[in-house]
Amino acid sequence: MTKTLIKAPFRADHVGSLLRPPSIHDARKKFAEGTITAEQLRAVETEEIKRIVDKQIEVGLQAVTDGEFRRRFWHTDFMEHLNGVEGYVPDHGYKFKGVETEAYNVRVTGKVSFHSEHPHLKDFIEFKEIVGDRAVAKMTIPSPNQFFNAGIRNEEIYPTVEEFAKDIIQAYRDAIQAFYQAGCRYLQLDDVYIAGLCAPELPFAKSDLERENLIDLALRVVNGVLEGKPEDLIVTTHLCRGNYQSAWAFEGPYDRIAPSFFAKEKVDGFFLEYDDERSGDFKPLEYVPADGTQVILGVFTSKKGELEDKEAIKARVQEASKYVPLEQLCISPQCGFASTHHGNKLTEEQQWAKLKFIVDVAKEIWG
Repeated sequence: MTKTLIKAPFRADHVGSLLRPPSIHDARKKFAEGTITAEQLRAVETEEIKRIVDKQIEVGLQAVTDGEFRRRFWHTDFMEHLNGVEGYVPDHGYKFKGVETEAYNVRVTGKVSFHSEHPHLKDFIEFKEIVGDRAVAKMTIPSPNQFFNAGIRNEEIYPTVEEFAKDIIQAYRDAIQAFYQAGCRYLQLDDVYIAGLCAPELPFAKSDLERENLIDLALRVVNGVLEGKPEDLIVTTHLCRGNYQSAWAFEGPYDRIAPSFFAKEKVDGFFLEYDDERSGDFKPLEYVPADGTQVILGVFTSKKGELEDKEAIKARVQEASKYVPLEQLCISPQCGFASTHHGNKLTEEQQWAKLKFIVDVAKEIWG
């Protein structure tokens, strides 16, 4: 029997975002119309966060999140509250399979640094108080690499990518220290950018050589951010190929990034998409160091409510264990259930059933 993990990431874990309930959608609408105050909106969010923390604990999860209930998008809400960054509405959203996302993005307007009163700090402190000592309070933020998407860097302020990278690294180092001081001991970096470097055709790279340079830069940025992090802070990376109203943005196996990222990124674990054929096979996992780095296999999908076949899941975990020892493996959905406020196309009841199912399957595999 493989031992149960007593620290994050756990055998049964989850990426973070949860379906927003009707009460939050309604309160957001009323706030936008000016019929309720920001304080009233926050009170509704707080009550729903209390409810879903209880529910996560009830289904057996050892790490819980606030469901990202105070955010509209998984990434821009954090990014736009750094100094030197603003949110705006571009002409178009991102092109996903069969859908274009709601148009919203960020851009650099000045020198980038961490804001000491970033609203997510207050959000985390209140969330951690709700959780208490009943579970591990997990915080999710976008990876620093999200700032290297096209159109975000201001070339007048940052003529070179290296100058930009230096300030992004420092901003995130300061962010990590701030969350640590706020009591965070489990932090997840959500990285669509790195997963995008797996795609056969890159919208922002013109050659394989350029791709390799981008992979190298992205690795240096994350490892630069993690330099000197507190030893008792668990940091994981979540790689995602897009998750918007159950649609996806791109595909491509991990082969191109595995020799760099899986081998050298100084994180405690990798949350990896493996819910369908878009992510390829498990062979790239052979690059994961045999030093206890956890691999959280996203072999369950958050894009639809039907439960997976239990025996098929067990077989896939066994297949992955050919490349990474079973004691270094965990399981989870491939992504959150609501990376944006819109949510994926399943019911809240199906969401909870799936999370409980993951907990139950993990117990059968690891005991």
